[in-house]
Amino acid sequence: MSSVERTPVEPSRTPPKWLGVCCGVGLLWAFWPTFDFMFEKWVSDPQYSHGFLVPLFSGYLIYRKLAPGAVWFSKPWPLVAGAVLAGMLALRGLAGVMLFHQLDAIALFGSLMALALAFGGVRFFKMTAPSILFLLFMIPLPYELEKNVGGPLKIAATWASTFLLQTLGYPAIAEGNIILIDEVRLGVVDACSGLKMLMTFSAFAFGAVLLLDRTWFEKSLIVLGIVPIAVIANVLRIVATAIVCTLTPDKGTQLQAHDIFGWLMMPLGLGFLAIQLWCLTRLVVRPGPADATPLPSGFGLGIRPAMA
Repeated sequence: MSSVERTPVEPSRTPPKWLGVCCGVGLLWAFWPTFDFMFEKWVSDPQYSHGFLVPLFSGYLIYRKLAPGAVWFSKPWPLVAGAVLAGMLALRGLAGVMLFHQLDAIALFGSLMALALAFGGVRFFKMTAPSILFLLFMIPLPYELEKNVGGPLKIAATWASTFLLQTLGYPAIAEGNIILIDEVRLGVVDACSGLKMLMTFSAFAFGAVLLLDRTWFEKSLIVLGIVPIAVIANVLRIVATAIVCTLTPDKGTQLQAHDIFGWLMMPLGLGFLAIQLWCLTRLVVRPGPADATPLPSGFGLGIRPAMA
């Protein structure tokens, strides 16, 4: 027999670490105004306080893939990376002309993906893409989008809370974004629209999608459940605050209850997420291990095999 010669596969070479450090320092220097804008928003706006946790979780996603023998790098794609970086440079110029910090932040994450292709090829890009995409939750929403999303959420929360209060036996009436219960006037302001809960819970839900070993059908249902769960948690907060306001006229107690219920929104939302996962576990049937011994023809279908 003639032996067939096989061409040995060249192992992927790990790029020098100093190159990665230089790229990281260069990005930090180039996008320092963007980082400063996001940091100031995280500190000053409670709606985006989860931004501090997003880079830590992205780092954890990469840490989970650090297995012995895992191949991270392949042939670099410098031409494709250069084209992407050129596009991100143009996007930065447009962001500067429009004073649109969110576009600048998107250019930052596009640059990270381009550097992944240039640094370690397609394999490194695939390994780091989920972590880079999750960093999008660091970006604050533009003001116009906040206004257009927060306004309808505020009205929906007012009417849903009024309906639930009426169901519980309270003489609640909705006037715009104000709930009237006898002498109590409860205003559903912008901070109570539920947008903060929606943003923070979205980050947690997408993190669960990236971590959990579930089917794509289950993960899609988790994503579709983000908005209903956030709205329900916010409605329950408003209703609980309204009930406390009817029980006591003390403004200090009312304010304290409002803050406590606000802190409880996220644990409540995570509880609903756990219930959703529990239900999906029992509703979605996963295929079991295949039986190595095939059954004779006709078994399991009510057909008797032919006898010799």
